[in-house]
Amino acid sequence: MPRFPFRRALLAAALLSCTLPVTAAQAADWAPTKLVRIVVPIVGSTNDVLARLVAPELQRVLGQTVIVENKGGAGGNIGTAEVARSAPDGHTLLVGFNGPIAINPTLYSKLPYDPVKDLSPITLAVTSPQFLAVNANVPVKTVAELVALSKTRNMAYASVSTGSASHLTMEMLKSAAKIDIAHVPYKGAGPAVVDLVGGQVDAAFMVPGNVQQFAKEGRIHLIASTGEKRFASTPNIPTMIESGYPGFVALSWIGFFAPGGTPQPVIDRYNRELVAILKQPEIRAKLEQMEFDVVASTPRQFADWIQTEIPRWGKVIKDTGAKAD
Repeated sequence: MPRFPFRRALLAAALLSCTLPVTAAQAADWAPTKLVRIVVPIVGSTNDVLARLVAPELQRVLGQTVIVENKGGAGGNIGTAEVARSAPDGHTLLVGFNGPIAINPTLYSKLPYDPVKDLSPITLAVTSPQFLAVNANVPVKTVAELVALSKTRNMAYASVSTGSASHLTMEMLKSAAKIDIAHVPYKGAGPAVVDLVGGQVDAAFMVPGNVQQFAKEGRIHLIASTGEKRFASTPNIPTMIESGYPGFVALSWIGFFAPGGTPQPVIDRYNRELVAILKQPEIRAKLEQMEFDVVASTPRQFADWIQTEIPRWGKVIKDTGAKAD
């Protein structure tokens, strides 16, 4: 009896096994063999807070040391590029956000990485609207008053970096209200908020975790938010939509990535562990106190989200004429 049909059957079975989806057991089998780095590409930010909440729990479940490294600069491009160039072996992760992933591909004429090809999405962790905050000495209580004041004197606004959501969201307002407020980009949320509180700049769009405590202390005033509805914790603060700007919604988001080409079992293991960590009651409570909505998506859902975010922010850049200062 010829043996060729049997050999063909074995070959077919082998090829079929290569196309089968990775099981949960296979994903669970992978584990890092050395220290794991979580790179945060912007200094003094809620990205850093999220990374440091997650790192100890990730270290516990992986059985390897997990450290957080701040690699800020160039609107998040420096740290993002470092991860994109790293070995796709599961030992380097990125805490990515709007700027280097969805905004900078249009804002910059050339990037040292391709956010779609050079990074592997793991999970969209959280989303958050922003507050329009003003220094306490700026005599306005509404967006309309801020717009009117900007037409009578020179004003400046802070952003956490060029190309960040805080930068482009103010550019959206400037374009919609036909006003001119000077842009002062910073290297991270920390120094931007310090100067906002100190009066070196007049206003800024910032995620709640960066400004709420200063608002409670009366050192800045919050006059609007960029969500579709008001925050539950600040029901007295109207949305930009309520303030006379229909469709004005601008979400910030943070997610976890691995270098492009990272094997699927590695991505699946990290997704499983990170989603479980984000859903822990204590972690979720801390993130919700910062006005984050915990998403904890699948890798595919996150990839699909990015595919919609890049053209959405690209349109904002083109419509407003925003540039990489």
